[in-house]
Amino acid sequence: MEYLRLGDILVNNGAITREQLEHALELQKTRHERLGTILIDEGIINEQRLIETLELQLGIDFIDLSKVRIPIELASLVPKSIARRHGVVPVRLNRDELTLAMSDPLNFVALEEVRTATRKRILPKIATTVAVNKAISTLYGNEGVARAIEEMRYDPAVRETAQQPRAEEVTEGDVQSAPTVRLVNSILERASVERASDIHLEPRAEEMVVRMRIDGNLRTVLTVPDELKRNVISRLKIMGGMDIAESRIPQDGRANVLVKGHSIDLRISTLPTMYGEKVVIRLLDKSNQLLTAQAIGLEGENLEKYNKLLSNAHGMILIVGPTGSGKSSTMYTMIRSLNTDEVNLVTLENPVEYDIDGVNQVQINEKVGMTFAGGLRAILRQDPDIIAVGEIRDGETAEIAIRAAITGHLVLSTVHTNDALSAIDRLIDIGVAPYLLADALIGVISQRLVRRICPHCKESYTPTEHELERLGIATSPELRFYRGKGCPHCYHTGYVGRTGVFEILIMDSDFRRAVSAGSHKTELAGCVKKGTFTSLLESCRKLVLAGVTSTDEVFGVLNTTAD
Repeated sequence: MEYLRLGDILVNNGAITREQLEHALELQKTRHERLGTILIDEGIINEQRLIETLELQLGIDFIDLSKVRIPIELASLVPKSIARRHGVVPVRLNRDELTLAMSDPLNFVALEEVRTATRKRILPKIATTVAVNKAISTLYGNEGVARAIEEMRYDPAVRETAQQPRAEEVTEGDVQSAPTVRLVNSILERASVERASDIHLEPRAEEMVVRMRIDGNLRTVLTVPDELKRNVISRLKIMGGMDIAESRIPQDGRANVLVKGHSIDLRISTLPTMYGEKVVIRLLDKSNQLLTAQAIGLEGENLEKYNKLLSNAHGMILIVGPTGSGKSSTMYTMIRSLNTDEVNLVTLENPVEYDIDGVNQVQINEKVGMTFAGGLRAILRQDPDIIAVGEIRDGETAEIAIRAAITGHLVLSTVHTNDALSAIDRLIDIGVAPYLLADALIGVISQRLVRRICPHCKESYTPTEHELERLGIATSPELRFYRGKGCPHCYHTGYVGRTGVFEILIMDSDFRRAVSAGSHKTELAGCVKKGTFTSLLESCRKLVLAGVTSTDEVFGVLNTTAD
């Protein structure tokens, strides 16, 4: 009756047809999922319409969990197992009345279980599934953090010195672990859930602030009391194989952990500051090694150019852009495409970010003399077919790489510049002879990362003349742009996830002659064939018109200068 009741409500309200309901009920017999989930998965109704219908028909209010601060003590009132099993989260307690956010307010089994466990009167509220799941992770994660911090206060001398296994499973709820271990695991698990690329642990005068970089922006998530920060830092150093007794110099380490079945590599870096050591952790989800050219944002003409570049047996391909523009993801995507049993592929990296089976990966270590230039010389004696150089920073490395490209090797590398044409100027400036560059270079891929508009709060609007002018688009009364107005799914930022935007320059005979003559960027721009070259601005324009990203995001990204 529970499922039929929901179906009848939706049919009577006109949200779905009787035929659509019967189709969903048939699917339910084999999938054994709740009716609302099936309706949403099949695209029969979206979650927002479902919520609005239930809110109207049942008289149950919607609650925006992203705007609610849930007291940590509520985590001990409703067991985590019940919250996760039924998709519910306690929100507030007023005497004997507990407000409960639910993704399915018709789940009477959940209401009864919570009522029995808490012995409170339950006031249900409707929330989106994503918001409920995030709230559960945050609430019970914060409870684990608070409990671990409290235990550490009673035993501040706790030090975990056990040798770490190669891949330790991160589980914040493991009550058998030491409090510092649980605290660090809670931070790592939350970072994984939030899709963070980096974790910053920053010592301040009276506390240590933990911030996470999500979709390119840092967000404060919690603080650790000042007297406990040494324990947390020591734990991370042990995980990374670093010297916990040394705090006067920077250190680097790496670890591998399992978070909810995902194998994640950690790159851990420490830096001495006025108030203690700052730690930055780069999270590298190994599943990202499965990226394809389409997955990183390449499509249409740019995808064709990308594939054309990779079809070359020799020459140099440069990937350029500022820090954080996705160059490493593109480089690893190319390496994976080129990695076959028929070739000897060697990389020079600093640091090695992903372990790729079948690729000979070399870690740069300048302290012992293993530099990019020295490593390149050694690699050329190893009969390589393809060489990937993490970054060209100096003239010596550039010259060796270019000579390798001329003598029959395919060379991939990155350069920090704003756009494709600037990369040529940069290499000439650091001492590369123009005629050698013209002979070796086969193409340049310039890129940025732009945030995607949240699909849950996406809305259209009429662009202003200023926006159209900056994008170089003619005024049209029918033209519509898109933006995210902000919702619980995106933490009211209006964006979820990122995609790459590219400009790809392929060398032709006219352009080679211009480079060989020593022409600079302004002169080279006149040699680019407009019909075959799509600039970053043009690529961004296409994404704006397609509703993938917003003008604010495009203007912010394109105004960023390279390091």
